[in-house]
This record gives sequence, C-alpha cells and structure tokens, in this order.
Amino acid sequence: MIDVLVIGAGPAGVMAALRAADLGARTTLVSSAEFGGMAANDGPVPVRALAHASRLLRDARQLGQYGVTINEPSLDYSRLLARVQEIVRDVRTNSSLRMQIDALGVTVCEQVGAARFIEPHVIETRAGLRLRAEKVIICTGGASRRLPIPGFELTSTHTDAWALTSVPRSMLVVGAGATGVQVASIFNAFGSRIELFEAGPRILATEDVDISTSAAVALRRSGIAVHENFGAIDAFEKTATGVRMRFTKNGQRFEAEAELVVVATGWAADTESLNLAVAGVELNQRKFVKVDEYLRTSIPHIFAAGDVTGHLMLVPQAIQAGFVAASNAVRGPRMPLIDQVSPMGSFTEPEYAQAGLTESKAREAYDIVTSIVHFEATTRTIIDGRKFGFCKLVVDRKACKVLGCHVIGERAVDIAEVAAIAIAAGMRVDDLAQIPLAYPTYAGILVRAAVMAAGQLGLTVGWQAHQVESGTVVKNGQS
Repeated sequence: MIDVLVIGAGPAGVMAALRAADLGARTTLVSSAEFGGMAANDGPVPVRALAHASRLLRDARQLGQYGVTINEPSLDYSRLLARVQEIVRDVRTNSSLRMQIDALGVTVCEQVGAARFIEPHVIETRAGLRLRAEKVIICTGGASRRLPIPGFELTSTHTDAWALTSVPRSMLVVGAGATGVQVASIFNAFGSRIELFEAGPRILATEDVDISTSAAVALRRSGIAVHENFGAIDAFEKTATGVRMRFTKNGQRFEAEAELVVVATGWAADTESLNLAVAGVELNQRKFVKVDEYLRTSIPHIFAAGDVTGHLMLVPQAIQAGFVAASNAVRGPRMPLIDQVSPMGSFTEPEYAQAGLTESKAREAYDIVTSIVHFEATTRTIIDGRKFGFCKLVVDRKACKVLGCHVIGERAVDIAEVAAIAIAAGMRVDDLAQIPLAYPTYAGILVRAAVMAAGQLGLTVGWQAHQVESGTVVKNGQS
C-alpha cells in the first residue's frame, strides 16, 4: 500500500510529495494534467511571460527618449506564444523540486485525468488508474467561479484568455480583482480595446484604497475603460462578431459588446470530480475543503493544502501548506499552519504590491502614522522615466513598528518584498530608516519612506545615506 498519496501536482502537491518522501514515506503523486499544476502551466509562469512581453513593448516605445532609434515595435503573437510554451517547458523540465522528487523515489503519475474517491482510502482516475493509500493529501487547487447567468457559456475564463492564438480586437473583462486586472492590462498592451467591469465600488478591492484608486487612474490613462459599481449582469448574448453583455444599474438597462468576454469573478475549490462524499470529507460554508490548523479534513487520514482549502491562494503559501500537510500526514498532527507576512504583487502595468496591513485595517487595531513617497520625486524613477506611483508605509505609533507597505509603480513587488522582511522581523521604523542601501535604487524608496515616518514619530535616525534622496536630514525628529 502507498503510505501517502498526493492528488494534484501544483505547488502544494509537489511540496507535499517531496516532504512526505523526505520523511521516509512511500509516496505517489497523481496529476490530472502535467507536472507543475496551474502555477507552471496556467498561472504565474505563463502569465509572467506574457506580462514580460507587454513590458518589452512598453520599454521599446521609450527608447527614443534616450537617443535610441528603432522602428515602431510590433507584436508577432504566434512567436510570443511559442516563447511562452518554451518557457513553460523549461521551468517544468528544470524545476529543482521535480529533480528532488525523482531523486527521492516518488512515483509520479501525470496526465491520468481527474481523480475521484471510490472508498475513503482508494481513488480512481479518469484514465482507469486505481490506487490505495494509508494517507491522502488533496491538492487539486481551484477553478474559475461560474455565474448563474443566462448565456454564461458564451464567456471565457482567464485560462481561455492565456490560450488564445491571436489577440482579439476587443475584450470585456468582468471582475477587477488581481486576475481580471492582469488580463485587462496585458491584452491592452497587445492592442485589444478593453472595457473592465467591477460590480463593487472600486477595482482591486483587497488592496489599500490609495493603491486601487491610483490603479484605476493608471488603467484609464492607458486606454482601458474602467467601469466601477456598474450594476448587475442580466445576460450574455451571442452576436455576429462576438458577445454582448446586458446589465442593469439603478433600474436602467445597458449593454456592452466585444469580440471576447472574460469573466474573472472569483476562484472556487476544484473538488467537483473528487466524489468527496464517498470519503466523508466536508466542505466549509465557502465550499472549500474544511481543514483544521493541522490541515486535516473531517476525515483524520485525509489532509488538504493549497487553493482547495480557500486560504491565501498564492504560490508561496501553497508551498508552505503542502509542507505542513505532509509533515502532519506522516508524523501525526504536530505542526500547525501559522499565518505569516505574505507579500503579494501583480503582473500588471503599472505593478502594484502589498505587505502587511492596509491603512484601513491597521486603523481598526492601532494608532498609526503613514508616510508616502511619490515616485515623481525619487532619483531612480526619474532616471528610468518611471515617475508614476508611490510607496506608502503604515507604522504603529506606539511600538514604532512597520505594519504595512503598499506600492504602485515600477518595481513595486521588489519594494514590498523588502518591506515584508522588515515586518516579519518586527523591525522598528527608525531601524529600517538607518539601513544605507545602494543609491539610486528602488529599495531605497522604502527607506526614504521610513525616514519620513520616523520624523513624524520624533525618532532619532542619525546619519542616513538617503538624505540625498529627500533633500532633508532628519535629526532628533526634526528636519
């Protein structure tokens, strides 16, 4: 019998299989498709490759400002797709985790179709593979949420968008969370006419309010029509050239039409084919697999990790959860899943990123100060011609510790990740302010924000190398 059977070969599943095998368990990893799951084949890897192409187009159009003359750049989409597939294959082939899994003797069953429970300890795949295991870890990930709207079958998902073989002339993107904004931003750069629809009062609703406001401004400037609080969808209809969306707001009826409609209104657990009732595995109120702090499901020998549980649906968190689930499956429930600082960023133009608490969340529990450094006044962004954006720090007035960082603009993710280290370390803002980072850099913008916050708190930061950035010296809380 197999000791540990892992269903799903995305980040959570791969790490779970690696950890279980490393602990000495006879481990089998089953994947309905190819190794790597959504992250390698449909998520961050191919999306980042497409986003990189859109960045290259943007950068090429800037060359004239620096005395470099070229012809107007144009996009050969078929060549781009070939490059994306090359990147995906390269990542999948050279994944260090895959090499470790093979070295540890994990049995990997790829492209065997969806798995389902036929007994609590037995699964069967669509390809007819039947496996019995002492412990099972469910890592099947998520899927785009479907809406009960007439004509919904005429719409596409973000997965369909990444799989397009040509750039559509026009596109409606419904849902302006991270995924929808990525789709809109990338295809806008490729030349599609984009309309972005958000039912709520603002796009990127989980971001700091200042970030989502600035992102909406930037998207509109780039030519995207952004519709916030647009109303409720009545139906989708097929037209001669694409799809029409009918919607109602305040009793008035409206419609919008495009060659393609992409719906990105949420992410649901991919459990439909698992036949969880046979195993006795329960779902929570959100329809994700219900787990305890040790990632055990309602059945003690079955664990779950990654997007299927509805926890933070990001690759680093999925990897962490896979490690925890496998550790507990092999050694017993000893290791709880601990919440950690989770920097999050996007592949949009412009980038945006966050680490820690938003300003509004921080105000609910702390007396805070905030500092904002605008990119139009920092040396590196001026050099690079990337002056849109800002870095915002949220600091606890009493403890003087950094609670949150929110950035929009060039290298936003890089800046937020440095802030995440400071938050995780419990660093005081005056300590952060005294780190003499290289000049001129994007990370230096974060330290400048720390200097400003320290000044508001009346903290002494002494000599700091970033005074040349701000044009001020902060000493004994005075500038």
